[in-house]
Amino acid sequence: MLIFILLPYLFLEIYFSLKMLEVIGAFWATVWTIATMMIGTALIKRAPNTIVGNMQSLQQGKLDFQRFQDVNTAYFLGALLLILPGVFSDFLGVLALLYTVYLQFIAKMRPEQNRMNEFYTHKGEDDVIDVEIVDEHTDSYHRIERD
Repeated sequence: MLIFILLPYLFLEIYFSLKMLEVIGAFWATVWTIATMMIGTALIKRAPNTIVGNMQSLQQGKLDFQRFQDVNTAYFLGALLLILPGVFSDFLGVLALLYTVYLQFIAKMRPEQNRMNEFYTHKGEDDVIDVEIVDEHTDSYHRIERD
């Protein structure tokens, strides 16, 4: 089963790498490969700081647990794909890192906005206490009748 996934990936990787060689030449293709490997390695080295920052966001309620897992997985996957040589893996790595940015900055704005909308639409309904006080020990003489 794994061969059905890896085989098309390898063909796409070879195809795009050869096309890049045609367009920019062997020297710049080598520079590209080394540069993306260095970027991927730098991202992996920075991963503990990123995870700590995401854990702080999780504790503050800015990220839910599912999004926390998705952000960290996409970050590691993007960094590893950048380390692999090849144009197609670099493209997939950049997509994974863009997805990380989306989850951290763009997608987390929506739940906060929804919570604010909930607060303003339900304001006052939750803090009302409906109470009826019945005093059985008073007689009808001491009761005040209101019309």
